Amino acid sequence: MTRVPALIALALLVACSTQPQPVENNTASAAVPTALLPLVIQTEKGAQRFTVEVAATPQQQEAGLMFRKSLADNGGMLFPMDPPRTASFWMKNTLIPLDMLFIRTDGTIAFIGANTVPYSREPVSAGVPVAAVLELRGGRAVELGIKEGDVVQWGPCSLATPRKQGTVGGLNFCPPAF
Repeated sequence: MTRVPALIALALLVACSTQPQPVENNTASAAVPTALLPLVIQTEKGAQRFTVEVAATPQQQEAGLMFRKSLADNGGMLFPMDPPRTASFWMKNTLIPLDMLFIRTDGTIAFIGANTVPYSREPVSAGVPVAAVLELRGGRAVELGIKEGDVVQWGPCSLATPRKQGTVGGLNFCPPAF
């Protein structure tokens, strides 16, 4: 009979403990991008609008979309490159196929890695320096008619507001008008 009150007291003591609980140490819970950004791609079919997460820090870029089970049709993740560089991505620990759009410093899409294979360690690269890489749900580029050469903008300049040329590394990217 004395065991029940002792167990209850022990359970209350553990529940009220001020010591932090151990945190699961895996990439899925680390460095989740929090900034959301409007992004638009100008295609032959018109403007295609997205709201994307920004992987701004090295930790966020390393985690990317790993362990995600889905990605919204109008969602994605943007990986800014400051300074611009030749970027190479792979699909390690990525559960869903992705379209990878490699964006030049002038805002044009240099290369699209379409429907990349989940878990693949095969590198995907445009082979040229880029200002950013945009990851969308696999197959989305074809669905929307997005092609190499289309122009990408993000941040306030992607909205229906006056255009101002912005910087590559910031959260505003307004390539020069063509």
